[in-house]
Amino acid sequence: MKDVSENVQNTYDNQYKNSDAEWRRLGGLQKSGNIIKLCSKLNAKNMLDVGSGDGAVLSFLDKNNFCPKIDSLEISDSGIERIKSLNLKHLNAVTKFDGYNIPFQDKSFELATCSHVLEHVEHPRLLLREIARVSQYQFFEIPIDFSFFVDNKMKHYLDYGHINIFTPALFKFLLKSEGFQVLDEEFIFLSNDLIRFAYKGNTSKILAQKIKNFLISSSPYRKVKPSAYTVLCQHDGQGLKIF
Repeated sequence: MKDVSENVQNTYDNQYKNSDAEWRRLGGLQKSGNIIKLCSKLNAKNMLDVGSGDGAVLSFLDKNNFCPKIDSLEISDSGIERIKSLNLKHLNAVTKFDGYNIPFQDKSFELATCSHVLEHVEHPRLLLREIARVSQYQFFEIPIDFSFFVDNKMKHYLDYGHINIFTPALFKFLLKSEGFQVLDEEFIFLSNDLIRFAYKGNTSKILAQKIKNFLISSSPYRKVKPSAYTVLCQHDGQGLKIF
């Protein structure tokens, strides 16, 4: 199976040595809450987190005793170093992987989580198939970056490493075409803490963003342009079928 390309690997090796730790912490708080909301009913005894970054999500899952045994996969050396430094009580191991090949046997985990990863992946279908192979249930979260003029914002998104752009419907198409059954979903909007941090005390911009979130979240458009989309899945064991 394909490995992550060298330029992507080099980009992420030092990703978590920069100054965005507070943004990732606040994001981790919201993202972990989304996992807990959709997945707590499973009562999973073990889980695999694919693409754990600096461990911000894992840290909050650990504090909430979400799962007694958690394994983590990450491609970034700086991310792995940071995760290990957290000394999480429920973390079984953090393992470096090549971005595609998951080093576990079939159905090793009751739950696999993959939060804000697939927008960074060069070949998302390959990673999706590996996640389906090793898990009974799957949780995914992606940011919704789509706009009708998204091609005019390429530098902005590429600076964040977002090389895939989704809407909720397009992401569901990807999942369903790969044999995933959607069991539950949520349409997510930035938390007030993230809005305040993003606009650094600019009251007018903070208020404008809160109003925008309220208007979109109160309308049918919430299913088209939320801040993020989360989904709980189970794979049908079949995979991609064409014709």
